[in-house]
Amino acid sequence: MTAGGARHNGPMTSTPPASRPSGLDPDIAARLKRSADGLLPAIAQQYDTGEVLMLGWMDDEALHRTLTTGRCTYWSRSRQEYWVKGDTSGHFQWVKSVALDCDADTVLVKVDQVGAACHTGARTCFDEDVLSEDLRDAGAPAGNQ
Repeated sequence: MTAGGARHNGPMTSTPPASRPSGLDPDIAARLKRSADGLLPAIAQQYDTGEVLMLGWMDDEALHRTLTTGRCTYWSRSRQEYWVKGDTSGHFQWVKSVALDCDADTVLVKVDQVGAACHTGARTCFDEDVLSEDLRDAGAPAGNQ
């Protein structure tokens, strides 16, 4: 088991994601704009509240697995392997929808999160280190504040 309860799912490999075979629909794969290492950022968002839960990384195969199993599969950049959210922790992400952004370089996965999304045990990865709040007037001209 690793931090956050992620279980090793898939062979350990140093093969770059871009060069591994995938079951992803070729029409979808052709649209993706991946990073140099073959990955896409994948934002997990609670489907009914809009709460942003976490950011993970997917290659074509992780996206394929996510689309076909209904559970979020990510590529671990540190361990160089696939992991399925919740396999050991029980903090599952049940997929409700998957969308590409307008540039096709980021995936938004709307999920029903069971338990914590963050490896620290927090509900979301974005609630512990708030840099600033309520910046609505920060860029407004002096007379409009």
